[in-house]
Amino acid sequence: MTAFKREDTENRVQFPLDEQEDVFRILVKHTPGAIAMCDRKMYYVAYSDRWIKDFNLGDTDLMGKCHYDVFPELPDSWKEEHQRCLAGEVIRQQQEVFPRADGTTDWVKRELHPWRDAKGDIQGLIMFAEVITERVLAEKKLRESEARYRNVFEHTGTATVIIEEDTTISLANSGFENLSGYAKSEIEGKMKWTQFVVPEDLVTMKNYHEQRRRETDTAPNEYEFRFRDRCGSVKHIFNQVARIPGTKKSIASLLDITTLKEAQEALKASEEQYRLVVDNANDVIILAQDGEIKFANKRAEEVTGFSRHELLDHPFSDFIHPKDREALLARHRKRLAGEDLPLRHVVRGLTKNGGILWVEVSTIVIQWKGSPATLNFVRDITSQKKLEEQLQQAQKMEAVGTLAGGIAHDFNNLLMAIQGNVSLGLLDVGSRSPIHDNLKNIEEYVRKGADLTKQLLGFARRGKYEVKTLDLNEVVEKQNVLFGRTKKEITLHAKYQEHLWPVEADRVQIEQVLLNLYVNAWQAMPGEGTLYIETRNVILDDEYVIPYEAEPGRYVKISVTDTGTGMDQKTKERIFEPFFTTKEIGRGTGLGLASVYGIVQNHGGFITVYSEIGEGTSFHIYLPASQKAVMKEALVEQGATRGKETLLLVDDEEMILEVASDMLKALGYRVHTADGGKEALEVYENRADEIDLVILDLIMPDMGGGAVYDRLKAMNPSLKVLLSSGYSINGQAAEILNRGCNGFIQKPFNLGELSRKLRSILESGKAE
Repeated sequence: MTAFKREDTENRVQFPLDEQEDVFRILVKHTPGAIAMCDRKMYYVAYSDRWIKDFNLGDTDLMGKCHYDVFPELPDSWKEEHQRCLAGEVIRQQQEVFPRADGTTDWVKRELHPWRDAKGDIQGLIMFAEVITERVLAEKKLRESEARYRNVFEHTGTATVIIEEDTTISLANSGFENLSGYAKSEIEGKMKWTQFVVPEDLVTMKNYHEQRRRETDTAPNEYEFRFRDRCGSVKHIFNQVARIPGTKKSIASLLDITTLKEAQEALKASEEQYRLVVDNANDVIILAQDGEIKFANKRAEEVTGFSRHELLDHPFSDFIHPKDREALLARHRKRLAGEDLPLRHVVRGLTKNGGILWVEVSTIVIQWKGSPATLNFVRDITSQKKLEEQLQQAQKMEAVGTLAGGIAHDFNNLLMAIQGNVSLGLLDVGSRSPIHDNLKNIEEYVRKGADLTKQLLGFARRGKYEVKTLDLNEVVEKQNVLFGRTKKEITLHAKYQEHLWPVEADRVQIEQVLLNLYVNAWQAMPGEGTLYIETRNVILDDEYVIPYEAEPGRYVKISVTDTGTGMDQKTKERIFEPFFTTKEIGRGTGLGLASVYGIVQNHGGFITVYSEIGEGTSFHIYLPASQKAVMKEALVEQGATRGKETLLLVDDEEMILEVASDMLKALGYRVHTADGGKEALEVYENRADEIDLVILDLIMPDMGGGAVYDRLKAMNPSLKVLLSSGYSINGQAAEILNRGCNGFIQKPFNLGELSRKLRSILESGKAE
């Protein structure tokens, strides 16, 4: 390291080298960034405290240590960059994965700069690093949430826009399309909100916008202005606007109060003109004074079911849900007292038949017959609230499904180890052995455990095993016959659509859906009852499928209706949750309807339920129709055969490697094992000439089954590979099979299943 120099115009002073190095190291040590300085052999000569902190190095003293010994997990590509830097190149990497020693990873931003001595010769490199994991994860989470919240934004019930700092409208919903007369493609990124403001109001509007841009408290969040649409029509708008935190954007919600304004003018002109306007308004209009309803328009009768005679001179709070009354009355008193409150609020209203409506109320204070009163505009938003609830329920079910899938996968691995040892044990004992029956019992319990995990995987949308084009009439009719034989106290009525459209589905899974629904209906009809089953071709439009995040088009509908006890609203909200059951302890797992929900979702469909206490229950399943021809079922030959070939068994679970290896050896095969994807590639590269087939686990931490498969096929395009997983054939496994993989077997499997699958691949070589 050369001495630092201080120069002026007449002389130059050189400080001692040792003092200079001390000063330099102190500066580097206490710099706020993560910085490290290495010599040409990558040994540390200086580093900052932030370097130690960001890379979790504890109290380690790095001086004199090799960078590669401190970080043995560094990728080869990073080492190559070090050499390029030592050759004089400046390296800048904006975002990449950094592997931790404990197996975790972080995202980092790196820069590498060579450092030179006084002669200009490169003596080493300086590394700058910034851990940006939180930023990367936040950006990913933002991208994932944008699509979800765009749907909510689209259905807010009001005209809503996002406005950039320069007043450009960057986002608009369908409500704003309807209000303005322009399409989104004409608005977003192309039009400014100032283009819609009547010129007389524009100066005031621009002033408000400038105040918000400066983030002052003087700009109102609510105000009125006049809006001109595409046809030149002027509308009176109540505008609510707010800055979006952390950005320079604003969000504006526009409510068309033209009717309200016209009503005010009509009141001034004449009572008859007023009644003409309000009676033909789309919203409920109510005038209240002294806590009682003094006027209600025709729309109020249509929405509530009460006649005007039943509404007039009655306290308006009588028509509000009991839980919302006190808050509404307090708000009413404050508004009459002159407090500045938001124009709109949401409450629950009551209908004459006992129903509940979600309504949005806009209130203004007026003078009526010489005394204060309120004019209330009420809009039914029940359908919007239901949409929000359905979105929240879908998000909750998605999260629970992810958890259920992970549990099922790990449990299947445990069952595989148990099943394998039982299969090996049965080979060593005769049928007269004292433990033979115990082993058979264990095998039966493993089968039942596997059935439970299949239901969990079904709920988690990971349970579609073998998709074929099916005639659902044939599937439903078969299940009806089987169920009718076992539950003779239940009367079945079936109605089948002629020329029913085909669907692409897993027959076994659809049979499980029907059986679970039939059993659920039977349990809801103690003693006796009637079960109605119907199949239909239906065509669903956008409006119908939006709450279920499905695609519009042709669907096959299966309806299952019972005459049982029915369900209340709270039960209906939870029936598809795994492990939720209304049965006594020990009489149900709570997975039946959960798996129904997951299986239907996994097939691209959705399910609805209608039920009332004492009125029975109806489940309606919608599955997308297919254009393909129906595939006939083929018989599968059973039996097991030994083999002599050499196999490579790849799995990251030690217990699976041990038991599956013993099973293969018991079948006569020669076996090599690999604990993970990277080791598998090494073993195959050394023994490629003797290995006839690879049994490859799908989910592994170091290198996934898909990546290992591609590398193996690159080494030997004719290599035969059998995929194995605790998950089903759906998803990632299906993608690998489509790339030419020879077969799939799901854990847990016994000797017979394993033998048949291996012989099928080894003898025919055809993809399954």
